[in-house]
Amino acid sequence: MRLPLLSPTALSEAQKPLYDDMAKGIRANFNAFKVIDGAGALMGPWNPWLRYPKFGGPVWELVKAMSEAPSLPRTVREVAILVTGAKFDSAYELYAHVAVAEAKGLSDDKIAAIVGGSRPADLTHAEAVTYDVTHALLGGGPLPELLYRRAVETFEEEGAAELIYLVALYCHVSMILNGFNVPVPEKE
Repeated sequence: MRLPLLSPTALSEAQKPLYDDMAKGIRANFNAFKVIDGAGALMGPWNPWLRYPKFGGPVWELVKAMSEAPSLPRTVREVAILVTGAKFDSAYELYAHVAVAEAKGLSDDKIAAIVGGSRPADLTHAEAVTYDVTHALLGGGPLPELLYRRAVETFEEEGAAELIYLVALYCHVSMILNGFNVPVPEKE
């Protein structure tokens, strides 16, 4: 790991309010996996965001907007996040969202296929649309019109927009995790 964890007692004045807001948001929305160590330091992408609050603060605001009252079903969100994490081979992202996907009801077979880079055969209609849209976005270039229309038909216009923003956000998260070589937490 390239950035040592920040102790809550060693935070700057710019970092303290961001830490408090992140810790509150983590407790509310990110509790299926380990995010805070025994000393209160934030792990995963929160550590780099906290270390560089000029960049991390705005990203955290987007994470909160995407996490608070999402319109997409949780399994659909997790399909998009897992496809993205697998594309970038982002260890912490996959560690975290495999746990969330399990907690939200995705089968182990679906999770394993997605993490392994394959499209599961038994996806629901909404999950299949999500997989296809996410896969196309991650391939680069404009999202094909047919896939965009399928997303709008399945999730309505705002839900389709949420899906696109979600994939973009987790591309960003995965790149931050990979850029700073953020590891999976050690088992206790």
